[in-house]
Amino acid sequence: MSSPIDQRLREGSLEAPTRHPLDWQDPGFYNRKSLLTEMERVFDICHGCRRCFSLCQAFPGLFDAIDESDTMEIDGITEQVYWDVTDHCYLCDMCFMTKCPYVPPHEWNVDFPHLMLRAKAVKFRERRVRRRDKILTSTDTVGRLAGIPVVVDVVNAVNRSRAGRKVLQKTLGVHPGAKLPQYHNPSFRKSFRPGSVADAEATTATRGKAALFATCYGNFNNPQTLKDLVAVLEHNKIPVTLVGKEVCCGMPKLELGDLAAVEKAKQVNVPALLNMVNDGWDIVAPIPSCVLMFKQELPLMYPDDASVQKLGQAIFDPFEYLALRHKDGKLNTQFKNTLGTVAYHVPCHLRVQNIGLKTRDILSLVPDTKLEVIERCSGHDGTYAVKQEYHEASMKICRPVVNRVRQAKPDHYASDCPMAGDQIASGLNDGSEATAPITLLRHAYGV
Repeated sequence: MSSPIDQRLREGSLEAPTRHPLDWQDPGFYNRKSLLTEMERVFDICHGCRRCFSLCQAFPGLFDAIDESDTMEIDGITEQVYWDVTDHCYLCDMCFMTKCPYVPPHEWNVDFPHLMLRAKAVKFRERRVRRRDKILTSTDTVGRLAGIPVVVDVVNAVNRSRAGRKVLQKTLGVHPGAKLPQYHNPSFRKSFRPGSVADAEATTATRGKAALFATCYGNFNNPQTLKDLVAVLEHNKIPVTLVGKEVCCGMPKLELGDLAAVEKAKQVNVPALLNMVNDGWDIVAPIPSCVLMFKQELPLMYPDDASVQKLGQAIFDPFEYLALRHKDGKLNTQFKNTLGTVAYHVPCHLRVQNIGLKTRDILSLVPDTKLEVIERCSGHDGTYAVKQEYHEASMKICRPVVNRVRQAKPDHYASDCPMAGDQIASGLNDGSEATAPITLLRHAYGV
């Protein structure tokens, strides 16, 4: 009788994938020669497997380059192909989470997204990053400047006009067809006024009062969704406040490879958020990427920092939070309005959190509501879809999502990620707009 197969040698596993800490403070992390050696090793494994060909542009770009080379093997491509693949990876994590059979604990130890993150960090340190990319990822600075009274009207007008978009295309390389977010004055943080609700009522997993990490996007670009979130929480008798101080979560800079900027943001956010946690508040943030930053990326960057690890356990996606309350019978399920058919897109950075489809579960409680769930990447990534050189690729990635929405013929289509919602709206190109799931829930409550 043959001996059992070593789990480390099997292709695929029933075990949960292991995510190793990111050794970004080791000088060797930035050694270009060792990086390229590791990229060659992993790309050769990917070439032999090819399960990820349909996820994004990084993999078909790699495979096409190999197939068009003289040797049709990894040794036939140039170094430039390595950097092209890096630029097309926007760290959605779907290859690691859903496709790759060689992730740890497999002995081949393939973590493609973190390898691409390392490559981006090397590229950034070598000053091979465009000024455009630095500006687009400076969300706090851009939001504050664009939100100045009078200036906000000019910025929004430029973003909507054909002439203005040509200027942005020429000066910053922003694709003229990419949908850009509006800016608002006042910002959410300036306009927030807490309501009067009952005392906090804890459950097994929540303490019953929520401090909002508004996020750059929620604060400057999408305050209405945050207002809807506050209304839903307060309707469920959950006291709401704002975190005393916040800056960008750091995800845009992480995706750029600017890890020093990530650390700078961490030094502001973690103490401020942890103060709220220590005062008995749960942290709730409306953007999946921001929640993921605190739940996964910072804990992997700072595995020995107890504050980071504690915060990672205390921050919640809004529907995760409501689902935990519902589990203990503390969710208001008295709905006044139905939603009909909802085409619901699950963002990649929500799927990576491994919390299940909580948005689907809560919206499904609304009577006479049908959820058409779409678990596929929208291709937006925050900045990838607006760049001149990547916009068409991003829309191609989104096409299956758009087709699913069309087929569903929904009364509403929604995504927890507002940028993914905009991407879907661009693909539909019929004048419709995505609706935030929390806005749909507020409507169902009739608040």
